[in-house]
Amino acid sequence: MFGIYLVLVIWLLVIQNMNILILANHFNPGGISSYILNLAQGLAVKGHQVSVGSAGGEWVERLKKNNIEHINLPLKTKSIISPKLLFSYFILKKELRDKRIDIIHSQTRVTSVLAYWLSRKTLVPFISTAHGFFKPRWVRLRFPCWGDLVIAISEAVKEHLIADFKVIPNKIRLVHNGISLSREQINTCLPAGRDNREQIRKGLGLKEGPVVGIIARLSEVKGHIYLIQAMKKVIEEIPEAQLLSVGDGAIKKELENLARSLGVLGRISFVPAVADTREALSVMDVFVMPSLQEGLGLSIMEAMLSGLAVIASSVGGIPSLIKDGHTGILVAPKDAEALAQAIISLLRDNKKAFELGKNARELIVKEFSLERMVQETEEVYQQCLR
Repeated sequence: MFGIYLVLVIWLLVIQNMNILILANHFNPGGISSYILNLAQGLAVKGHQVSVGSAGGEWVERLKKNNIEHINLPLKTKSIISPKLLFSYFILKKELRDKRIDIIHSQTRVTSVLAYWLSRKTLVPFISTAHGFFKPRWVRLRFPCWGDLVIAISEAVKEHLIADFKVIPNKIRLVHNGISLSREQINTCLPAGRDNREQIRKGLGLKEGPVVGIIARLSEVKGHIYLIQAMKKVIEEIPEAQLLSVGDGAIKKELENLARSLGVLGRISFVPAVADTREALSVMDVFVMPSLQEGLGLSIMEAMLSGLAVIASSVGGIPSLIKDGHTGILVAPKDAEALAQAIISLLRDNKKAFELGKNARELIVKEFSLERMVQETEEVYQQCLR
């Protein structure tokens, strides 16, 4: 009996202080990097030792400021058969031993394949997080590499894993993304930067008039094309309206050409990135996310926390956040006309926009805190180790 208690005590001590390795392709601005940064900070606060391995990027300094170690890896590739994975494998094999890593947590397809081989050779368990939707290519079906357990960030992603990739349901854990809620944010409806709003507007190249905003990489899946098409109708009805697009990407030139052809380029500000998204949110009157696919939507959550009225496509995990007519407005994807009508209605009805933003903010504070995400992720680690 004493032996059983001794084993239990040792096991409890082990799971209380884990050595965790989180893997991603890079650490540039984006949803996955935000997820990692928030998770790593939260785990570190709870006493765990966290290391992040990636090819580096603009946000590595943010990790260092929070005393989270970054391991540089040659992972600038989208190919799972790239020699870069082999080089990364040998680097990490040594790190796993030296740091006595207890668990590996991968965030992308490439890092999941890397983690699979590391786990197989070192017996260190690994889990993965599915941040969105994947094309069911045969190679992924044949070599899934999901890990011992899989975190799905929304119910829609969970259903996708089961239906399209035949992942065993009891291997999936639903853990919604969470965002940090400071005491100031909890006690006020106003986002950071509201006090110097005019200065921020000028810095972002905005003119006088209401601001429709989006924060997302410039990619076809985010639906910018339909938002720009919608803005033509919005500006016809409300000439002083303008669009603030925060994010960079491969289709920027295409979007600029579209805006030029529609005669609205002069009412659109394309900003590649901002140091603090809360400042950009502070100058917006309505936030729009016209995605064609979305796992959950971190930028939507940030907008909701800021008390903004949100209009978004009814796809993926977005309906987990937006309850139509209560915490925002849902529209069908690829429907520029519906987007335009929803934007016009909110710009003309400040009371309705305020009420939607208030309800949205209350939902985030209640159900999507970072503390909750960290705790539930920690529980997944513990289940995996058991």
